[in-house]
Amino acid sequence: MNPVVDLILNHRSIRKFTSERVPQVQLDAILAAAQSASSSSFLQVTTILRVTDPALRAHLAVLAGEQPYVAEAAEFLVFCVDYHRHRAVAPDAMTGFTEQLLIGAIDGAIMAQNALLAAQSMGLGGVYIGGLRNHPDQVVEALALPQDVFPLFGLCLGHPAQVPERKPRLPRDLVVYENRYPERLDEALLTRYDAQMLAYYQHRSSNQKHQGWSGQIRRILGKESRPFMLASLQKQGFLLK
Repeated sequence: MNPVVDLILNHRSIRKFTSERVPQVQLDAILAAAQSASSSSFLQVTTILRVTDPALRAHLAVLAGEQPYVAEAAEFLVFCVDYHRHRAVAPDAMTGFTEQLLIGAIDGAIMAQNALLAAQSMGLGGVYIGGLRNHPDQVVEALALPQDVFPLFGLCLGHPAQVPERKPRLPRDLVVYENRYPERLDEALLTRYDAQMLAYYQHRSSNQKHQGWSGQIRRILGKESRPFMLASLQKQGFLLK
């Protein structure tokens, strides 16, 4: 349709990178693109930590679930929701509200997507690292995050050393509805998608597995995920009210 849409539709998560560095001019453009994202009420509640210390990178790779590309990628950015600087500007600011965390998570994700799209437009690749939330207290300590700051996720960036297959998405009719939510799920569409995902997982070039999408959802949502998260957020001053 056009280069921007083509770039978006061609998205792949890159987990293997060459040793080539990202030129400073490209990194500057990527960060400028991130900061150009929309911001709710122009609060600008996202902070990006560029992690360059190799030892710190290696430590974060372990905390994120032994993901080696956290240490290997040319660049690793950590996106944080941040009301610390707001309290510096307005010491009497009222923080700790649930809505404020939602604002921070949404704004941070929009900024990160801008950054990744900018990087991809330059021939770079990347992958998001939600695994930082496996050990949030230790990540907070490692990055010396003050009160009212919380790490949302990381983003690896670099020159791709792989071209993975594109993972099929849900059929649009299971994602986009008009006016009202449907009374029931289209089971036939879901069954066909499960078959499509099963074929994808069985035939992709790496990490093959015998699983459809429904099975994956049952496995992931069949147990509590990160039960420590509420306490970690509250420790940093979030979700207090």
